[in-house]
Amino acid sequence: MAIKAYNPTTPGRRNMTGQDFDTITAKRPIKSLVVVKKKNSGRNNQGRITTRHRGGGVRQFYRLVNFKLPAGTTATIEAIEYDPNRSARIARIKDQDNVYHYILAAQGMKVGSSIASGENIAIDNGNRLALKNIPVGSVIHAIEMQAGKGAQMVRSAGASAQLMAKEGDHAQVRMPSGEVRLVHVECMASLGVVGNEQHQNVKIGKAGRNRRKGFRPTVRGVVMNAADHPHGGGDGGRHKPGKAPRTPWGQKTLGFKTRRRKSTSNLIVRSRHAAKRK
Repeated sequence: MAIKAYNPTTPGRRNMTGQDFDTITAKRPIKSLVVVKKKNSGRNNQGRITTRHRGGGVRQFYRLVNFKLPAGTTATIEAIEYDPNRSARIARIKDQDNVYHYILAAQGMKVGSSIASGENIAIDNGNRLALKNIPVGSVIHAIEMQAGKGAQMVRSAGASAQLMAKEGDHAQVRMPSGEVRLVHVECMASLGVVGNEQHQNVKIGKAGRNRRKGFRPTVRGVVMNAADHPHGGGDGGRHKPGKAPRTPWGQKTLGFKTRRRKSTSNLIVRSRHAAKRK
């Protein structure tokens, strides 16, 4: 994928860039693998807003991506498609039973090439194997956290992890953040790098483009009244909060640790924060 620059015909277009869709080979998805995506505007099942500044946006359809392709599958890539629900491209494949699936499109995937999932298969781009069957040093993506649950890690555009070592029942995987993590060797992963690697370089350019993506305006806390935000208030002009940055409800933010999944902390060999300090 390449980045496409627009002519500065308007102020909004002056600094706007977009994606080049030359790699996409199909304009419409398969109806059997598409469901309507219901918009909740950041509200939970009680109607309370749990994620602020969400709402509106264009209508979207959710593609049913198969994150746990069963072992023994041999398939042919029939098309590379756009997915509005993720940064990566998706590949439409047809397996040996003539059943269609959507999977994440790895870098270098082309229409007509074949992929496979299982144990005794080639170490090729896009193939899916258990970590115990992948050579140390390989670049992987779409990694399972629990065997058989489906890929949960390293799924966004341009992302990749590296298999560092194997010892006993666990393998060491270096994540895109620099964190080194233990993953069970029975967990599956796909070989290669997730495609659409230039996604992060796209410039939105104007506020209206974000609105079509479902993002509503955000107001800074320092320009609010003291009754509305801990950073608000103050006599005249601009000012600093005067305390550690906080959310509108008083909880510390910007550096304050909020990680709650302590159950998997013992699987982290090297923290991503330690990796950044070096």
